[in-house]
Amino acid sequence: MNTLLQRVGTTYVPVADPKIASDWYQEMLGAVENFRNNDKAILDLANQSFFCVKAKEGERSGFLDHYGNEHFLMTFEVNGLDQLQELHSSLKSKGVSVGDIEDRGHAGNNFVFFDIDGNKFDVWSELSPVFKEKYGIE
Repeated sequence: MNTLLQRVGTTYVPVADPKIASDWYQEMLGAVENFRNNDKAILDLANQSFFCVKAKEGERSGFLDHYGNEHFLMTFEVNGLDQLQELHSSLKSKGVSVGDIEDRGHAGNNFVFFDIDGNKFDVWSELSPVFKEKYGIE
């Protein structure tokens, strides 16, 4: 398939307080803050811009699937099972709410975690081949 879209450049995440959320993402995931005001914080995270946008109370980035289960909006990738286990252990030791590492029946393993505002994210142990090739990662 030929498409003009090349990548996802920015992700917007609803948060209660951009400063608190920015601090959390920096401490827990190594994000780098580029800008912050009362409405948003702009972070570099996972090779994209990650906007923490002040939202109405109770807003979350996920949705309910057709079974009624809360679903994550996006999956982060790490390079292999060792890095997946390292990140899982690191987040858990910092008190982040994380799910178990699981085999979902496809290549690699995954786990979910929640940010300080209750947004649910997924992590997968497999980097995409295109990303690996582009950045010379083995």
